[in-house]
Amino acid sequence: MTIIAVCLALLAVLYLIFMIGRRHVGTPVQTAVSCASCDGHDSRCEQECMMEAATRDIVYFDDEELDHFRGRPSDSYTDDETEAFREVLYTMRPEETKEWNRSLILRGVNVPDQLKDELVMLMEG
Repeated sequence: MTIIAVCLALLAVLYLIFMIGRRHVGTPVQTAVSCASCDGHDSRCEQECMMEAATRDIVYFDDEELDHFRGRPSDSYTDDETEAFREVLYTMRPEETKEWNRSLILRGVNVPDQLKDELVMLMEG
């Protein structure tokens, strides 16, 4: 009878340990991530911010004229068309460039290949 009581007590202790450990393992860690602080080194941050941006209204940067390039491959722009993008890019503050890039992506507008290096430099600022 004593052996049964010891086994039941041991099982109860193991069950409690299991339940306490399980509660902490399944709890996600909440971190306060601001999309303004995404620096490109944490791909999870960029993905979460892109998902967040997809649920918000699209922000325009006085660049509605670029929407007629929707769906156009990034390697098919002429120099004059690239200049239209460049004019918008250099009229904004450097900290706005990431949001502008997100806006273009959400609108289905590809940045011309000729401008991508400049955009990345400004985004990394």
